[in-house]
Amino acid sequence: MKLEIGGRAPAFTLHNQSGAPVRLADFAGQRVVLYFYPADDTPGCTAEACQFNDELSSFVGLGVTVIGVSPDDGASHQRFIDKYGLNFVLLSDPDRKVMTKYGAYGEKKLYGKTVTGVIRSTFVIGPTGRIEHVWYGVRANGHAAKVLAALNA
Repeated sequence: MKLEIGGRAPAFTLHNQSGAPVRLADFAGQRVVLYFYPADDTPGCTAEACQFNDELSSFVGLGVTVIGVSPDDGASHQRFIDKYGLNFVLLSDPDRKVMTKYGAYGEKKLYGKTVTGVIRSTFVIGPTGRIEHVWYGVRANGHAAKVLAALNA
């Protein structure tokens, strides 16, 4: 099920790289970029994370929090953060339940074959918990700039 602009963002509680619980409700009244990616420290996911990190001051300047979510555990997230100097929170969704709620897990095409996996997706969630922007099937390279441009439009 794909989410649409104007719909309510599904609530969640996931653990961050330190093992602390993070709830979507913790960001009530703020804008959040929530992006789902397949795996830490892989080429596309690294490019995407580093580009969000490179643009982080611009996101923060707009009052927007950036959060990444993958199935990886907290220890993997911490290594990824340390290796690339990432300055935003990464959350673990090992059972892919939150990804499924957001339509970010399911069937997709990979090299011409249908497989089940994480669908690289990004959501801008507004201060009232409504979805302001949606991207499914994201191409990692250049995506952070596209999200920032949408926020500045």
